[in-house]
Amino acid sequence: MVIVMKEGVSQQEIDFVIEKLHSVGAEAHVSQGEFMTVIGAIGDRENLLQLPFEAYPGVSKVIPVMKAYKMVSREFKPELTSIRVGAVTVGPKTFTIIAGPCSVESEEQVLMAARAARAAGATLFRGGAFKPRTNPYAFQGLGEEGLAILATAREETGLPIVTEVLDVRDIELVYRYADVLQVGARNMQNFLLLKELGFVDKPVLLKRGMSSTIEEMLMAAEYIAKEGNGDIILCERGIRTFETATRNTLDLSAVPYAREMTHLPIIVDPSHATGRRDLIQPLCRASLAVGADGVMVEIHPNPSEALCDGPQSLPLEDFKLLVEDLRPLAEFFKREI
Repeated sequence: MVIVMKEGVSQQEIDFVIEKLHSVGAEAHVSQGEFMTVIGAIGDRENLLQLPFEAYPGVSKVIPVMKAYKMVSREFKPELTSIRVGAVTVGPKTFTIIAGPCSVESEEQVLMAARAARAAGATLFRGGAFKPRTNPYAFQGLGEEGLAILATAREETGLPIVTEVLDVRDIELVYRYADVLQVGARNMQNFLLLKELGFVDKPVLLKRGMSSTIEEMLMAAEYIAKEGNGDIILCERGIRTFETATRNTLDLSAVPYAREMTHLPIIVDPSHATGRRDLIQPLCRASLAVGADGVMVEIHPNPSEALCDGPQSLPLEDFKLLVEDLRPLAEFFKREI
């Protein structure tokens, strides 16, 4: 349930409610907005119903949370969440552009891409050091060497780093280098990994599974939030359908629908959704139009020689043109790139 506190509530009154929740074995998660403070209560329903919350000082009303996912729901937190990554904010007032190569291949390749991303207007830099591939003989990434190269790119450009963590055993290693830890589509329901990322004090970018429903994605986010890490960025990256014209089918309807269900930021990955660079620009426009909080785009200095996903990677000059194209549209929708 969600306990809505009165405007101007004191810290003493908030602490009193939290103490009462703890007395019946429930967890309390406080969310303080500009005008409203709410306390999310997670615990045994029967025990919670025994407490006369609305008689407590400072309590305005109690709202039952009907969703199976509670902490990431708009019922728990009506206001949209903004997430800080260094000096970057991902949320409802910005349109965040994340760019970089699918995989880290060399320091020269990464630095060229990072410099171009920064110059064009990207605010986060992505790159895969560990690559989960369908083909076990395909390039699997450089591992820690790749992470070190990404750190070098951050040092030179100032762009925070987004990179994927594949396994619970790699969390500590990736944590040392990354600013945002990404959970890929294939790992969206790796619940042990999600739970462990809930104890991490860095943002998590959670991609929708290729055959997962929106609710399943939100339930996956709940696994992370339940353990204490509420800095979660959701990513729509296309789902598997009968259509073969594109790599996956980009479900743009997921963005406004999820916006009604969750307070978490939602971005779109048109590169993995389509597998075609010629579709990136129109789908970035569409993502902005339907209310996405950003896009993640693959770029490469020489896509024809990329070790991974070359056909969906934009050449660096094309990425610059893409950002220039998006700026007036972002301004129209009162978003800042």
